[in-house]
Amino acid sequence: MKFLVLQHIAVEHPGSWRDVMRDHGIAWDMVELDAGEAIPALDEYDALISMGGPMDVFDVAENPWLVTEKSAIREAVQGRGMAFLGACLGHQLLAEALGGTVARMALPEVGLMAVSRTAASKTDPLFDGLDDTLACLQWHGCEIATLPAGCDVLASSSACRTQAIRVGQHAYGLQFHVEMTAQTVAEWAGIPAYEQSLEAALGLGAVARLDADIAANLSTFNATARRLFENFIGLIR
Repeated sequence: MKFLVLQHIAVEHPGSWRDVMRDHGIAWDMVELDAGEAIPALDEYDALISMGGPMDVFDVAENPWLVTEKSAIREAVQGRGMAFLGACLGHQLLAEALGGTVARMALPEVGLMAVSRTAASKTDPLFDGLDDTLACLQWHGCEIATLPAGCDVLASSSACRTQAIRVGQHAYGLQFHVEMTAQTVAEWAGIPAYEQSLEAALGLGAVARLDADIAANLSTFNATARRLFENFIGLIR
């Protein structure tokens, strides 16, 4: 089995999901789109994964490769029926690529929060074995405003209705993060836009506080991330 991972900035990699892929013997190729790397032909891959990034889905003038990525997502999901998993920006790109819309939120969601599973998730294999309420990391200022056709909402929060979606049988998007590692906050806070949004939402010193909070709960995040990603692998197998 082989996965293709699309990254939009070096620090937003698959995180703890890399350990799961290694443990299950899954090979994966990474394409760094913001560095000008091209998306290869999808023929040899079993799944497409799209990670987060500081840009928004509509920032195509500054990041023209977003247009190419949306086309690749459409080909994978609609043209090939490939399994797809998007995180944060990747979640929003899935919606836009398939006919939905993304808009800015009145207030961003930033920090450790919780999302609640919807009734539709109760029979969804990606969420099998997970708690009804999931602790997670939020770091976004946009949300899916209009769902694409054939889309089910699988998790929500009070500030964002579309925290997790499924399109068809094998394409998923997660607005939230559970794939954190012990280095995530330090890596992401090195991006000025991320640090500014964090401190704007949580005040000065937010980086150190968030880092400590994630460290204290990392085993829970790791367990959730592993179960969810192993469920994703199971869908393909």
